[in-house]
Amino acid sequence: MSRRLSFLVAGIIFVGCMVIAATLIVRRPETARQAVPSRAPFVTTDSVMSGEGPIPIHGGGTVRPYAEVNVTAEISGRIVWVNPTFQSGGLVSSGEVLFRIDDADYLGRVDRARANVVAQEVELMRVTAESNIAKTQFEKWKNEGNTGQPSPLALWEPQITAAQAALNRDQAELTEAELHLSRVVIYSPFTAAVLSESVTVGQFVAAGQSVGRLYSIDTVEVVVPLPDESAALIPGLWGLRPSAQNRRSSTRVIAKYGEQYYSWAGYVDRAEAALKKQTRTIEVVIRVPNPFTAGLALNTEDFTQSSSTPPLLIGKFVNVEIDGMIPDQYFRIRRSALKPDAEVWVVRNDVLNRVPVQVLQRSEDEVFLTGPLEKGQQVVVSGIQAAIDGMAVRTQL
Repeated sequence: MSRRLSFLVAGIIFVGCMVIAATLIVRRPETARQAVPSRAPFVTTDSVMSGEGPIPIHGGGTVRPYAEVNVTAEISGRIVWVNPTFQSGGLVSSGEVLFRIDDADYLGRVDRARANVVAQEVELMRVTAESNIAKTQFEKWKNEGNTGQPSPLALWEPQITAAQAALNRDQAELTEAELHLSRVVIYSPFTAAVLSESVTVGQFVAAGQSVGRLYSIDTVEVVVPLPDESAALIPGLWGLRPSAQNRRSSTRVIAKYGEQYYSWAGYVDRAEAALKKQTRTIEVVIRVPNPFTAGLALNTEDFTQSSSTPPLLIGKFVNVEIDGMIPDQYFRIRRSALKPDAEVWVVRNDVLNRVPVQVLQRSEDEVFLTGPLEKGQQVVVSGIQAAIDGMAVRTQL
């Protein structure tokens, strides 16, 4: 092929390529225009709720007896009868007999003491009669014109004093013997549960020997350690006096048995007079009446009485909810909505504002607070770690 023909073929190919390229450029598809995405951070918000009623104060503690005593023999002797309910786990009523000690020796002592009293009463009457005779004779002797004073011994005055003292001694011995006799029967001082016992028929007990332990089941106590800010929410805490019938903050004591929760009603009785050294908390004492009978099964909707309600046992760890003060206005928010330095981040029209608040109480899921908030406002619960007043944000709404 000649050189001229080669140039011609190359030119035709170049022109063809240019035509094809121009055609492709003209017929290219229009590029879709996309909006530039917003750079505002996305946050999750939740509503501010208005608070109603008393602020709940949550705590926990261990159940302890309100009254606990050792059962002790006051006299020595052999046990002849034991109440079948006087054993570990048994329940006894107030005034119920726990056990009896053989009274034979003590009956004999009472009889001897009584006999001594009778004999000494006769002796006192005898010396009194002798004294009266001596005084009569002295009056006759004086009326005959004699002078002088008889000695007290002649008028039987020391004998009367001695006889009276001996009678008082024998009467005291009789009283003591009767007291010992009354102590052969040991009674329960209150309605109680038996923690422990170590007594059987035929056993000899000595005076002062402890043979068991009881605790009252009329009332139990729960000691709840609270920080200062929580204790300050209990109305009139420092004006309470133990067992005084004044205004009390009601409480709920909740314990778990198996898979079921049960509740008992109680009240704030007092606060301990010193801080707990280890935790620097205030120990508030909750009193719970009728711990063996007043429990209610706690359902998801309400409380229901159950015939198989367990007792609130000593040593059980329980949760406690105390009714605190009732402010004029306060709010509730999710705990995650409370930010450091006691502030919340409020979102209005996709704009964030930092709002300072005063925290009243924290619970496991909620925070109770006051501040310039409104019911229904949206507050940030997650999405950002830092905030600036006026920054734009995006929300799920």
